[in-house]
Amino acid sequence: MDTAHIHLLLNHVPVIGLLIGFFVLAWGALRKYHEVQTAGLSILFIASLVAIPVYLTGGPAGEIVERLPGVSEKVIELHEEAAIYSLVLCIVTGIVALLALLARHFLSDSIGMIATFAVLILTLPTGASIAFTANLGGQVRHTEIRQPQNGSTGGETRTTEKKKADDDDDN
Repeated sequence: MDTAHIHLLLNHVPVIGLLIGFFVLAWGALRKYHEVQTAGLSILFIASLVAIPVYLTGGPAGEIVERLPGVSEKVIELHEEAAIYSLVLCIVTGIVALLALLARHFLSDSIGMIATFAVLILTLPTGASIAFTANLGGQVRHTEIRQPQNGSTGGETRTTEKKKADDDDDN
């Protein structure tokens, strides 16, 4: 098992975990179910923790797949650039979720509730960022979801670019 395999195994956890954690936490907050809120905060904390190995395996995974036919180095670079922002947001969300858990346990209910709503609000941009990053990651191997840019079909790949360069050399 190489880093690309590990990256692919783990990369869905933060995306789905943030989504599930958000809805569980929101449901618990709306219904004032303390146990459900604890579950939602815990899911968000764990999903944020998993974002760390996802990020750390991403670079080595990119080095492996960039040599494969049909892979665009530009898409890999865009995915890597977006990933750092998603990682930072995930870490911040995870820390705030942990602080909310601690506040609910050791401090007053009102401070815990404020912290819980802070996590809910913070999860929105984190989820948007990670969804964007995941979409770019999907485009690395799934050319059918690439957006056309500058008149290309969206399926332009390293192989196509190399072929164009070889054709230019022949002239």
